[in-house]
Formats: sequence, C-alpha cells, structure tokens
Amino acid sequence: MNVGLLGTGHYVPTNVVTNKDMEKIVDTNDEWIRTRTGIEERRIASDDINTSDMAFFAAQEALKESNVKAEDIDLILVATVTPDTPFPSVSCMIQDRLGARKAAAMDISAACSGFMYGVVTAKQFIETNAYKNILVVGAEKLSKITDWSDRNTCVLFGDGAGAAVVGPVSEGKGILSFELGADGSGGKELYQNDEDHLMMNGREVFKFAVRQMPDSSVNVVEQAGYNKEDVDYLVPHQANIRIMEAAREKLGISEEKMATSIKRYGNNSSASIPIALSEGVKSGKIKDDDLVVLVGFGGGLTWGAIALRWGK
Repeated sequence: MNVGLLGTGHYVPTNVVTNKDMEKIVDTNDEWIRTRTGIEERRIASDDINTSDMAFFAAQEALKESNVKAEDIDLILVATVTPDTPFPSVSCMIQDRLGARKAAAMDISAACSGFMYGVVTAKQFIETNAYKNILVVGAEKLSKITDWSDRNTCVLFGDGAGAAVVGPVSEGKGILSFELGADGSGGKELYQNDEDHLMMNGREVFKFAVRQMPDSSVNVVEQAGYNKEDVDYLVPHQANIRIMEAAREKLGISEEKMATSIKRYGNNSSASIPIALSEGVKSGKIKDDDLVVLVGFGGGLTWGAIALRWGK
C-alpha cells in the first residue's frame, strides 16, 4: 500500500515580535540575529492561546484540505514538547474538539523531529491495514519555556502548529523512504531544566545538525532510488539558516527549492516542518508529482528524514 499526505494545514499566532522588539528585551541587535540565524521575526502566542488551540486550528485546516471528515480519522498523533498539561494529552484535547469520536490519540515527544516520527508511525499503522486515516500534528508554545533573559536562546524560538492527514495514495505517490535516529548521549546539549526553561549548547547542537541534516537528506533520496538532482523541493527543520543551507548545498539544489519560513516564524520545534510544508503546498511551490524531502533534528538528540512523491 502506498501511504502519503492527503492534505496539510498550519496556524501561527497573530502577535509578531521582530528583532527590533528583541533589542528592547535583551542585549542583542537585528543584524546579529539575521546574519547568524536567518530570523527576522517570530510569532508569540498570547496567554489565552495554548498548544492545543494551535493544534486544533492547524488540524481543522488539514482536514478541510484533505477532504477527510473528523469522524473518519482513526488515530491522532500530536508531536509536542510543550503540551498544555502533562495529561490529558494534546491529542485527546483536539480529538474532543474536532469530534473525531472513533480516533485513538497519543502525543509524541521527539522535540523538533517529532512530526517526522509521527508521520513514519502513521505510515506503519496504515500499511498494516490497522487504520486508514491518521491526523499528525506538530504544535508548540515554546514561548512558555523560553528564558527571556537568555539572549542566546530567546531570539530563536516562536509558537505555532502544522498538521497533515496521512492516508492511502495512488501508485507511485506518497512516502518513498525514511530515516529516523537518536543519540541519547547528546541529550545534555538541548534540554529543559528544573526551572522549566529551554537550555541549549548552541555550538554542539550546531555541529551535530550541520552534519546530520545533510547526510540524512541524501540518505533518504538514495534509499528511494533517486539522485540528488531529482529533488524538487526541500523542507528542512527551520532552526538556523546556516544549517539549512548545509543540507541544501549537499543536495545541490537552488535556493528557490528550499522552504525558508524561518525568516518570519523562527524555530517552531516540531511545528516548523509541517508549517513550512503547508505553506509550500498552498503557495504552489510544491506541486503534484514533485519529489519532496523533509528533514529535521531535535533534542534527544533525535533526527528524521522522509522522501516522498507529492500527490494523492
């Protein structure tokens, strides 16, 4: 059975925080942030918007785009490290709000790689005929675990959610190959501390990511039986423009073939890939029959990549 993405959706808060705004909070400046990260602004959710709200809005759009009704969803997987509460899960919360009464529901914790883990997990359930339609969401309210006095991290992150409905697709379409991985020994480089703040050893995470993202991108293309020049569009985790460029250059594709939502949204962790993917589809940059590569890395340390032929 061929398994692919039937529809996508995303949501970002309306509140825009620019680099100039960040200059008023910590000792930094617009030029420093842009040249080192590629970020120009980010979206920060208000106190009355939770992770589950953003997940719900993105899920609604994905269901509409896929022409799948909520009552026909068999499983909901939400990738997040910033749930509203430890339990009930965000997936259970949106199952209720969507009216997806027959859907099982669980959250996945793989940080920025979470959406990839979710899509690959969905693929297995569908291929075994256990389920037919699965909703996968990446949603984060990183602003609530950001240390707003730490200039090295607070300029990087934003809030938002992206979603996709995963299901059966026609011959030749869908997920062609994937790679998931983890290195628990690197957990100390990116974690949440006792004060519930996000902590990161930027130098070590950068070294890991600038190696892993390019390698994983090439690996899934080759596993799918294609060459680098066959890739039509790259959707990398929007963590740092220099890391993203390393993956793009390893594939040898032009700048126009890489999603760069980082400029407007910053790093949205598990939501960054589905947001960038959804925008790519809606803008027409991702077209039917395109060979698309999704690749990301995150705390854990974890990583994941998927090569897929776009379309139903």
